[in-house]
Formats: sequence, structure tokens, C-alpha cells
Amino acid sequence: MATGRLGAADVAATTNTTVYTCPAATYAVVAVNVCNRSGTLTSDIRIALATLDTPTAAEYIEYDVAVGAKNVIERTGIVLSAGQRIVVYSSLANTSTVVVGIETAA
Repeated sequence: MATGRLGAADVAATTNTTVYTCPAATYAVVAVNVCNRSGTLTSDIRIALATLDTPTAAEYIEYDVAVGAKNVIERTGIVLSAGQRIVVYSSLANTSTVVVGIETAA
């Protein structure tokens, strides 16, 4: 089972990006960091724990949270079951997402 960095993505503007999918027969405990690399603009961030690459309204844990220029939002203590995904959306380009944690056999 993997530990440490489980996924990373340079999130395109206004696009749902699947950053990590928990493998079959596994559960994962993760932290999600979303970094706004813009020097001057605030970005609206969405984070979902989804069963598909396009989240439903009920799957969001953050929705249009304003992340200022050169700032980060971090969510910790997230537990995913097999097949669940971390999906991130940003209103701007220049957004990085990193998922760190541990996977364990179910």
C-alpha cells in the first residue's frame, strides 16, 4: 500500500480534475492541499469526495471557497473508501493540488 504523496495535479481553470482515486480493496486516510499560485488573483476552490469524475451536489466538502493569491487551503482527516475520488475545481489556472496520506487494505 502507498504512503506519502498519493496524487498531484496542476488544475486547469473551470474544469473538474480528479487528483486521486482510492484503489480497490483499500481505504485511505488523506489530506488535501490546494495552492493558488497566482500572484494577484483570488481563486474559488471546490473539493469533492466523489464516486465519479463529475461530483454531485451532495459530494462537495468545500464549495467556492475563496483562496487568495499565494495562499493555500488544507483539509485533513479525510477517509476514502475503495473507488472514491478527490475531485478539485478552480475558477482560475495556476492552481496546484496535492493529496498526501496512507492507503490500507480493507
